[in-house]
Amino acid sequence: MSSTLETLSNRSSIRQFLPQPLPKETLQKILSAAAMTPSGANMQPWIVYAVSNEAKLKEIGDAVIAAMQSGIENDQFIQYYPLEWKNPYKKRRVETGVGLYSLMGVDRKDTQTRTQMWHDNFRWFGAQTVLFVFTDKTLIEGASGALIDCGAYMQSVMLAAQSLGVASCPQGSTTEFGRVIAKVLEVPDNLALLYSIVLGYADKEAKINSYKPPRITLEEHVTWIE
Repeated sequence: MSSTLETLSNRSSIRQFLPQPLPKETLQKILSAAAMTPSGANMQPWIVYAVSNEAKLKEIGDAVIAAMQSGIENDQFIQYYPLEWKNPYKKRRVETGVGLYSLMGVDRKDTQTRTQMWHDNFRWFGAQTVLFVFTDKTLIEGASGALIDCGAYMQSVMLAAQSLGVASCPQGSTTEFGRVIAKVLEVPDNLALLYSIVLGYADKEAKINSYKPPRITLEEHVTWIE
């Protein structure tokens, strides 16, 4: 078991996993720990579909990729990314993408490889367990507290996983096709997909897993009032 600070420092988003199943007992430990995440008025607004069924994961991925190939840009419950990117956020986004593609030796004009890498999101990077996190639509109609709480829950899941030697990757990509995924999973109509988290064991030999985007300094995001 590592310390919280070590866990935070060592965790990174993994994009290539070993074809090794995550034991249900380990997943239960992760989810039990994450369930302790605080939430406003103890709403506990997260509703999780923990999918380890290979056929179902493929069905979900196939449905999303088919939607993309038909020309659908998104079919979502919530708008995850800003409608207009402005600096410094636009710059960070571009630098992150350039850094990843440069590491992998993918040319800017190589649309085929870039598309394949994007589709890898919906092949779950080879992992065999994905958590799809929903919330009740009534909680986010004109309110944002449940979104904040579910964001905290995401972090709890990933830190709990890291402490047990389990790698993770949070996915905003699935948010953009939340309605497609909800249909495949046949969830109740009152639920909205917020995001997914891929869980499994990192392929430590995979070059792509060495990529770690830079973090801004304290001076860039902290205002000290002493």
